[in-house]
Amino acid sequence: MVAKRFVVQEHWASHHHFDFRLEMDDVLKSWAVPKGVPEKSGVKHLAINVEDHALDYIDFEGEISGGYGAGTVKIFDKGEYELIKRSEHSLIFELKGEVLKGKYKLMKFKEPNQYLLFMIK
Repeated sequence: MVAKRFVVQEHWASHHHFDFRLEMDDVLKSWAVPKGVPEKSGVKHLAINVEDHALDYIDFEGEISGGYGAGTVKIFDKGEYELIKRSEHSLIFELKGEVLKGKYKLMKFKEPNQYLLFMIK
């Protein structure tokens, strides 16, 4: 499997959250994760699928002014990931970041855009 890039951006907008992005299908597939990406197994966090972003957004840090998403963005972690399995309702991948390391699963649990994000053994 070919390693792709990922980034987790901490976002202080109207509600503090983390933006989790995976390089996939020539875009950054993106999820807003209110409590952040879990750093240990047994913890499950809500991840809300949001619009795809352009690949050049992977290095963005700074201020977003006015409108949707206005606030400060800072990179929390970045690195590469390997996709292990992809289906209509879930993704299994291994993160190889500076902070986040390990196998994770994103599993759709409510329509249309709610997922659970958790580390697997």
